[in-house]
Amino acid sequence: MTAEPRQTIRLDKWLWQARFFKSRSLAAGVVTAGKVRIDGTPVSKPARAVGAGDVLTFVQADATKVVRILALGTRRGPAPEAQALYEDMSPPVERRPYNPGGDRKGRPTKKDRRDMMTHRGIDGPLDLE
Repeated sequence: MTAEPRQTIRLDKWLWQARFFKSRSLAAGVVTAGKVRIDGTPVSKPARAVGAGDVLTFVQADATKVVRILALGTRRGPAPEAQALYEDMSPPVERRPYNPGGDRKGRPTKKDRRDMMTHRGIDGPLDLE
């Protein structure tokens, strides 16, 4: 009775197929930078073999992702197919409540500009005195 070898795939290819990164080169860059852990061990080689049951920890955007590989996949398919490749074990992300206008950084609104002009002592946009 011989045990079958475990099915594996390159780490960068799996991250790309599971749609965590837009390209394999982006996935490989994150792995090469040492920002991915497999079962708690830091990895720096994109060709590292991963298989079902491995737990990956990595940073994507501003969130830390923790995923358990359930399947390897054969292609980069649509999102529902990609989501079937893993179980998301990430801690819940705390969302900030939407606060329109508060601590806003960006272009002032028309009302903001009128308030600034009033504060500066200008009556209107055509006050040229």
